Parts: sequence; structure tokens; C-alpha cells
Amino acid sequence: MRPLSWRRRVCGVAAIAGAALVFAAAASATIAAEMLSPYAGQQNREIKSLSSEDVDDLVNGRGMGLAKAAELNSYPGPRHVLDMASELQLTQQQQNEITAIFDRMSVAAKPLGTEILVRERQLDQQFARGEIVRSQLVAETEELGILKGRLRAVHLGAHLETRALLTQAQIARYDELRGYGSRGGPAAHDHMHPGN
Repeated sequence: MRPLSWRRRVCGVAAIAGAALVFAAAASATIAAEMLSPYAGQQNREIKSLSSEDVDDLVNGRGMGLAKAAELNSYPGPRHVLDMASELQLTQQQQNEITAIFDRMSVAAKPLGTEILVRERQLDQQFARGEIVRSQLVAETEELGILKGRLRAVHLGAHLETRALLTQAQIARYDELRGYGSRGGPAAHDHMHPGN
């Protein structure tokens, strides 16, 4: 076997060194990406813990996923039921009663959402100014927990009331239209049917 020429050896070493540099750069980029927080960029929000969409949902009394326990267990939400009125073949009486449920929910949810925003802003500002102390932290987070619980109860309650006005067929159709497929839900006798 012939020994490698000087040039071939240098080229081989250079190729190995180049490959090592490429690998090191890729590994460094991967490590940097893994270290980057999913919160990066959120430090510029007015209220750090809330997106602009969250703020808008709270101001306008929207559900923000607070009623998933109901929604995903065959307790339809009033807003979506009204949006699907023709597909669900709602009667005029059903539409009127579900509209009233939605309106009551909205009236109750908006002030709670506004109060949550006030509390979240206060908490954020206390941290931003470096003024937060343990007793304030406990008081603020407990109050926020109570307010968020009340807001969730408002939304879940609206789903509960809405379900009571629908037939089993309407509920099944709602689940189908929302993409939940067929699954076992509460038995038909667990809720009222219009006209009963």
C-alpha cells in the first residue's frame, strides 16, 4: 500500500477539521435554541402574564377555554349553539332562551374579566418595581384565584343551562359539528327536552 502524499494528508485533516467545525456550530445552535425561553418576547407585554388576545377575551367576557370541562363532555356553549342555530334546527323559543343565557353570562363575565385585569396589572407592576413582598403576593394571588374561579363558574354555568334546553339529537349534532366525534356522554334522561 502506498503512503498518502503530503497533500492528501493535509486535505484529509482539513476535511475532518471542517466537519468538526460544522458539527460544533450545529451543536452550539441547538444548545442556544434549547436555552431560549418560550417566554422570549413576552417581557414587552403590558401585563406580562397575559397576551393581547387574553386581555381582549377578558374585557369582552369570552370563555378562554374556561368551560372545557363542560364543552368536551357534551354540554354545549351558548355562543356556539346560537352560531349553529340552523344546523341544530333550534326552535325560536330555544334561540330566545339561549340568547338570554348568553346575555346573562356576558353581563356577569365582563366585570369579572375587568377586575382580573386590574389585579394582574397590579401584580405585574409590583414585580416590575421590585416592591412585591410575600404577604402581598399571597393576598394578590388568592384574590386572583377567587376571581378566576368565579369567572369559570359563570362560563360553566352557561353551558349547564344551555344543555338543559337542547334535545339529545341536538347535543349529538353539536358535538359532531364541533369535531368531537361520537363518544359516550351523559345519558339522555339527565337533562330536559324542550316541550317536556
